[in-house]
Amino acid sequence: MRQFDSMYPFIRMFYGLWKTRRMPPLAPLDTHVSYHTCLPWDLDLWYELNNGRTLTLYDLGRIPLAQRAGIVPALRKNRWGLTIAGVSVRYRKRIRMMERIEMRSRMLGWDDRFVYLEQSMWKKDGTCANHALFRSAITGKDGIVSPALMAAELNIPQQSPDLPDWVQRWIDADATRPWPPGSA
Repeated sequence: MRQFDSMYPFIRMFYGLWKTRRMPPLAPLDTHVSYHTCLPWDLDLWYELNNGRTLTLYDLGRIPLAQRAGIVPALRKNRWGLTIAGVSVRYRKRIRMMERIEMRSRMLGWDDRFVYLEQSMWKKDGTCANHALFRSAITGKDGIVSPALMAAELNIPQQSPDLPDWVQRWIDADATRPWPPGSA
């Protein structure tokens, strides 16, 4: 089992989806709360949660959030997918082996191309260990699907709520970044 779970935590993902199947539905902008344990294969050389594994564990909050908010059925119905198109993470407190954390996941809003989500991991004493802002794209056979189409599928207003200022500043700053790298 360790070998299978050490690459991508499929077992934990399926267990998380199984646990959330009976939870009440969420409105698309509500917060999904889940609990996770830092296992030995999640550690880096300094015996704390590996920064890359942190991003993988965030999947364990985002996918059940999408399930509870009705996004997964809409994706299946339309043969759409979801992909991460950018992330900014702030790490503040170490998470050690066998430490249990609370993860909070929520969608903040969208623009004409992307959906913005925030996630955070909280320690037992109430301190935030890390916080991430994700930009996600809905994908279809012809490329990126407008988030307004997803909103229509979910029967919510197609116009996003105003994004927080700090999110908009991140979007604006990222738009100045050269692509491809080294081209400027």
